[in-house]
Amino acid sequence: MDNAEENRRAADTAEKLLKNYFGHDSFRTGQRQIIDELRSGRDVLGIMPTGGGKSICYQLPALMAGGVTLVVSPLISLMKDQVTALVQSGIRGAFYNSSLNEAQCRKALANMAAGMYKIIYVAPERLETERFLEVCRGLEISYIAVDEAHCVSQWGQDFRPSYLKIPEFINKLPRRPVIGAFTATATKAVRSDIVKLLGLKEPYVLTTGFDRPNLYFEVRHASTKAERFGELTDIIFSHSNKSGIIYCATRKAVDEVYERLSDMGLDVTRYHAGLVPEERKLNQEDFIFDRKPIVVATNAFGMGIDKSNVSFVVHYNMPKNIENYYQEAGRAGRDGSNADCILLYSPSDIFTIKYFINSGERSEELTDAELELIRSREIGRMNRMIDYCKHDGCLRNYILRYFGESPAEPCRNCSECLGYAKSRRAELPFMKKTAPALKPQAEIRAEVDAGLFEELRKMRIKLAKIQGVPPYVIFSDNTLRDICRKLPRNETELLGVSGIGRNKAERYGGAILEALRKYKA
Repeated sequence: MDNAEENRRAADTAEKLLKNYFGHDSFRTGQRQIIDELRSGRDVLGIMPTGGGKSICYQLPALMAGGVTLVVSPLISLMKDQVTALVQSGIRGAFYNSSLNEAQCRKALANMAAGMYKIIYVAPERLETERFLEVCRGLEISYIAVDEAHCVSQWGQDFRPSYLKIPEFINKLPRRPVIGAFTATATKAVRSDIVKLLGLKEPYVLTTGFDRPNLYFEVRHASTKAERFGELTDIIFSHSNKSGIIYCATRKAVDEVYERLSDMGLDVTRYHAGLVPEERKLNQEDFIFDRKPIVVATNAFGMGIDKSNVSFVVHYNMPKNIENYYQEAGRAGRDGSNADCILLYSPSDIFTIKYFINSGERSEELTDAELELIRSREIGRMNRMIDYCKHDGCLRNYILRYFGESPAEPCRNCSECLGYAKSRRAELPFMKKTAPALKPQAEIRAEVDAGLFEELRKMRIKLAKIQGVPPYVIFSDNTLRDICRKLPRNETELLGVSGIGRNKAERYGGAILEALRKYKA
């Protein structure tokens, strides 16, 4: 068979697997190129925005290859979410991290050794344990995917020393797998670090672009606490019945905002590292299971949370840098729906950030000179964040230029492009929906029967309770909207809905069709 024929067959397989397991008719930008390079045996560095479909880039090659794929991931919540989604799609997956007790660890390792899993998520710290390494030495490992790969760089915003141990683990395996590294936010210096420190061999590097056109950006200036809280309540009331995240700089601010919103009778929860583990877990689940639509949190919350229906993200305080801001703001609109990213800025935020920079924990392996260099770089990044807050041009383009892109035109989907002042009245979110840049999406939404959408949402909640998983793992809001548009009459037509693969059609098709019949009647 010649190369052209091999490529054609691989393409057929990739498209079929994408449709059968994930319910998508076509690949997103960059996914196909990365998959092809990994399949050819070449290392990859993929820089793709949050919600850009990074996981498909390693999950699909895993399905096409023999053996297993290891996914190194920094957060327990991400692993649990991803594995739950895999199982819902009919893919055998598991995770191995500190959330497992001793008996569960033994069982997971035994199942791994028996070849029960296709994709295994593992915390970087677990790579250093001898018994995990011993099991891996006996496996055929096709790929190792390193998620949130920027964590390997000391110059990045989320440095994790345990990531530096990944190459050591790989070197102890009998055969070097193909390595894929993935991140949503990485400057040129961080990208260079990822390639060097992870030992990527002549990698294929692809940046799909950082733009998320569905996200609206705005900065509001608030000089007093009263003004800041007033702006926040305006935003919340203008997003009635919507899911949102409110990020605060400190635990104290989280508690204060949470208590004031709760006293107003709003349905909110909170998350920060100062809460006992049981409360953190319960509060996180209240949010991802849609029991509480709004969470007030520090930046300890959200990395790896795959909740697709977040409609707004508010930064109650200015973040430390553009990288953190774009990553956190990017948790809105992951399903492609319009979403709002609003930052409340006060000069007093600068003093808080400087305190964190000067008092933050550092690796003992760093010299005083290296520590000073890191601090000076963090101050530089903070200054760029301040510039963003004071910028009087296109806010989206400011972010894109920060990450090395050269946008040609203003975005027409930020407060500056749409001509709104920095401090806005409560009606802004309603006004902006009529902006020319947003009209096509608004027209698409208008076609959806709101009553039917609500019935499908209730059906999804029931299914999620039965399965014990978050509602968005069953179907995204986009999938529910596509059901409303296409009104499938049988399982064959269900497979034409975006986000419904064969496994979900078989598992939930009856419930969907019954809900449609009842609503029609």
